[in-house]
Amino acid sequence: MSWKKRLSVLSAAALLTVFTLSGCGSSNDSASGTASTGTTASSGKGLTGDFEVQYFVGGYGDAWWKKVVEEFQTANPDLKIKVSAGPKINDQMKPRWIGGNPPDFVYIDGAGLNARQMIEDGQLEDLTEWYKTAKTVDGDLISESLTQAPEDYSGKTYNIPLALSSWGIFWDQKLFADNNWKAPTDFDSFIAVSKEIKAKGITPFIHTGIYPYYINNSILYPAMVSANNDDFSILQKIAANDPEAFKSPAVMTALNQIVTMRDDGIIDPAAVQLNHTDSQMLFLQHKDAFIANGLWMPNEMSKDVPEGFDFGFMPSITQKPGGKSIAVTSTATVGVASKAKNKEAAYAFIQFIFAKKQASQWAELSGAPSNIKGDISASNAPAFVKQAAEYLNSKDTIVVPTITFNADVEKAMNDATVALTIGTIDPNGWIERVSAAAQKAAN
Repeated sequence: MSWKKRLSVLSAAALLTVFTLSGCGSSNDSASGTASTGTTASSGKGLTGDFEVQYFVGGYGDAWWKKVVEEFQTANPDLKIKVSAGPKINDQMKPRWIGGNPPDFVYIDGAGLNARQMIEDGQLEDLTEWYKTAKTVDGDLISESLTQAPEDYSGKTYNIPLALSSWGIFWDQKLFADNNWKAPTDFDSFIAVSKEIKAKGITPFIHTGIYPYYINNSILYPAMVSANNDDFSILQKIAANDPEAFKSPAVMTALNQIVTMRDDGIIDPAAVQLNHTDSQMLFLQHKDAFIANGLWMPNEMSKDVPEGFDFGFMPSITQKPGGKSIAVTSTATVGVASKAKNKEAAYAFIQFIFAKKQASQWAELSGAPSNIKGDISASNAPAFVKQAAEYLNSKDTIVVPTITFNADVEKAMNDATVALTIGTIDPNGWIERVSAAAQKAAN
């Protein structure tokens, strides 16, 4: 999904609880979800007026959005809801945001929307005080219902994580069973099974070459954390543009794992020229056995998945035997426009969408985890989502907190990783390139 261009390494104390959506709401917990921007709505009062919702349609699809908007409309029959949605909605709505005529509620995902930039431009409502006591329509504090807490912007809260997903490695469990291949649990077993796969004439691993953040999030960054004794501070130091961070032995160890994959012929050489859709199609056609991707991928490619294809998933394969898995996660958030015309409805909608039942509904309809704490084992969510939940809720998984890299440093890392996979630079070259970008960004 090329629209996920910024790295978000997100944390969760437990990611089964990752498959839950929690929300922000006022202290009101009436059935209608009525709320106001800081006061409790009167019991039994329904919402009225016009209310506009903006959401991006990408890899998660829009089935959940259509259902939850319909349910909210049923709960508030006097409210006139307008939906502005689609794969290009962010660009289409941009003139309205700039012109001071935004929708009331916004789902911040996809190309063209950046939460930090929206905050800096004064486009998002300050939710700080409201969030402290906000409750869902279930009566639960939103702050206690979330798996991933909102990002802190100098002590303030502006947007709430709704979708919580993980990067990692996919394979077809049926293909593996048919060939008596054992799914990897660490880097050594990944290399071993990759050699078996090659012997069958299948390229073991593919990534989205023109979108290098896929391989960085799924391979390189987890490898850095593993090699740093499961300590994600190495990524935080990189995010702080500390040139010394690149001198860490953990960085060299991680880069050498990619070199091993390259030199052993595990990486598909065609990957460097491919986008996400093309690489995903090759994976689904069994031209490649493993792919670096995010949990949204099966839903994104649902129309092209062959009959009998059985997605297997694990968040990382770069750990040592017996080592912990490393989950690099990504999120999509929701917010209220600072110039919204119906803030009362926007707050109430947030209360509504973070209700407990939405955890299962999101997992079932989007094919990915939500950010509401809750057990989805009995839901109709896809098997690979439940499989991911087991990993992400395990004490043997390290889930990294949100880390945002400087844009120029991130680009330098992306470009250098591609060069490393095709052998035009070595690990020292990668370090030189990226540390120079970090030094420049720090000045």
